[in-house]
Amino acid sequence: MKLGKYQHFKGNLYQVIGVAHHSETLEELVVYRALYKHEVYGDNSLWVRPKKMFLENVVVNGKEIPRFALVEK
Repeated sequence: MKLGKYQHFKGNLYQVIGVAHHSETLEELVVYRALYKHEVYGDNSLWVRPKKMFLENVVVNGKEIPRFALVEK
């Protein structure tokens, strides 16, 4: 997992901080910061998502694209 700035397929930018492990299952979770102000969670809110889901592709308008694409290291 490369640390850096990623763009979600819907357009928002996030900074990946690192990978954590779930304390019970040891599943790898990506820890990332929103690089925008969220109307509910505020500026620079922190998020986690399973690494497998973070790195998977999604289908948009019939085209398979990354859910998150690395845009800057």
